[in-house]
Amino acid sequence: MGLTPRQAEILAFIGEYAQERGYAPTLQEIGARFGLSSVATVHKHVAHLVDKGYLKRERRNASRDLSVVADGTGSGLVAVPLLGTVAAGLPIEAVAEQEEINLPEEWLGKGRTYALRVRGDSMIDEQIRDGDTVVVEARETARSGETVIALVDGESVTLKQYHRESGGRVRLQPANPAVPVLILPEDRVRVQGVVIGVLRRF
Repeated sequence: MGLTPRQAEILAFIGEYAQERGYAPTLQEIGARFGLSSVATVHKHVAHLVDKGYLKRERRNASRDLSVVADGTGSGLVAVPLLGTVAAGLPIEAVAEQEEINLPEEWLGKGRTYALRVRGDSMIDEQIRDGDTVVVEARETARSGETVIALVDGESVTLKQYHRESGGRVRLQPANPAVPVLILPEDRVRVQGVVIGVLRRF
């Protein structure tokens, strides 16, 4: 069963927390992590994850009784590389980092999947904001209108909507009227992946 973006974020946090400490976070700790002051709201999110088979309760009425289901009805979490930062604005050099994040298996692309942090607000009208993390399916081709990770001139990376233009040109379209459009010869642009998901931390 599908997850909402917030449920996916909570599931990933529980998995990472448990992996680091050997036990699950409390409802209060989950709420603090996501700025949710109501424990009832956190409980509702957790209950949905249990009902959908992504979490199970190990001991009844214990404060740290949650564990991530690795098989069965829930698909569990899969570690994907967090490769650095991409500009949602003018191209910047990619910032290489060696980290991983855990994602629900259903969020993975058909091929290799990785994640990038977003810097800038050029895609804000597509609900991709500064500080978000985008989930990317590695691809070298894209359809017009897809949001891509594009390598420009072999050295800088940007996050934009991809459009093929006449005359062998590519338009990298922001989703923010304050940001200029990039129209470049096709041989200066290399698609590195297509965005298939967005994670936001509040």
